[in-house]
Amino acid sequence: MSFFTFASLISSFISNIIMSNQEDRVSEAVALFKSGFNCSQSVVAAFADKLGLSRQQALLVSASFGGGIGRMRETCGAACGIFLLAGLKYGTTDSKDSEGKGENYRIVQELAEQFKQENGWLKCRDLLGLDTDGKETHTPEARTSAYYAKRPCVKIVEAAARIWADYEKAHPTKDEESISSSSLQTNP
Repeated sequence: MSFFTFASLISSFISNIIMSNQEDRVSEAVALFKSGFNCSQSVVAAFADKLGLSRQQALLVSASFGGGIGRMRETCGAACGIFLLAGLKYGTTDSKDSEGKGENYRIVQELAEQFKQENGWLKCRDLLGLDTDGKETHTPEARTSAYYAKRPCVKIVEAAARIWADYEKAHPTKDEESISSSSLQTNP
């Protein structure tokens, strides 16, 4: 077997593992939502370990974004989850890094556009077809079969998790690129 054939097999194997891992994470986001976590928590927690967060940290940092940010029916919590992940992975911690800030905002805008293309809207109230008149309550609805039947949230959480998984796969960080390329190199 030639080196190139072997490298191609290894690359294919790694791609299959990554794809399987991505689908596992999408499924995990859906399972988290169905278990009672809000839309934002479900998306963030499914990818938390890849970004150095514990499950508990992910659930806490994303807790306020469910229901369209605090159940105010504004920006969808699943979309907010994607944006939180983008900041954790591609954000900057340097207050003077305007290029890094701009790049992060570009990424968020790209993700938001993709979310809108796939779901039709970015706002929770529009996604749910609600006319809220500003009379939202802070009390979450009970998660019953009727709740899941009338809300598209499970599909939206799944779409959001898949958007992030696909984006992350297509846009590895420099560290991820070097790890991926070094795994295919051989020692002389």
